[in-house]
Amino acid sequence: MKIYEFLIGFFVGILVISNVVTIKVFQIKLGDLELVFDGGALIFPISYVLADIFTEVYGYKKARKIIWIGFFVLIIFNVILYLTIILPPEPNWNSSIGQENFEKVLGISPRIALAGIIGYFWGEFTNSFILAKMKINTKGKYLWQRVIFSTLLGQLVDTIIFCTIAFGGILDTKTLINYIVTGYFYKVTIEVLLSPLTVKTINQIKKIENVDHYDYNTNFNPFWIGD
Repeated sequence: MKIYEFLIGFFVGILVISNVVTIKVFQIKLGDLELVFDGGALIFPISYVLADIFTEVYGYKKARKIIWIGFFVLIIFNVILYLTIILPPEPNWNSSIGQENFEKVLGISPRIALAGIIGYFWGEFTNSFILAKMKINTKGKYLWQRVIFSTLLGQLVDTIIFCTIAFGGILDTKTLINYIVTGYFYKVTIEVLLSPLTVKTINQIKKIENVDHYDYNTNFNPFWIGD
């Protein structure tokens, strides 16, 4: 497989970047309409494009392994970040950069970290499961429709889980609902806009790799570790 490893590296990189920028929640006003986003909305939708590529080209089994790789990378990232924060600062470094500033920028709360990991896990598996099943049922036809539909459900699961765990009880109900609805429709809109490129990229990769996997007789349990 010529570009499989590259795609895995790109996918993991997107996850780590998203995990950092998600800390920032910002608001955009369009007249009387106030839209609430987090920084992850700027880049995280690309992970679903890559998940579509993995599932459609290489199959659900390969996608499952990659989702698990991302899952463990996010855990390692957050654990190392937490350990780095609690280690005592060197005096010169503390006077120039400052422990407090470091914590403010990179001090992801355990709650947000957990929300991101759980939301990612179930959202990505929902997306890959639906895409793989629909490919079998449609005999590989209607790729554009399959990509869109799987994204609609995958992003819905991801957004609800993340927003609820991360900010439930912190944001008031109105703001939380706004956050969920705005984030979801934004991410879905981005996916829809990217879908022609996604479909074109998938078809091109199939030609490059000479692979177009169908998950007949595949065990779709996300926790299955066998072949």
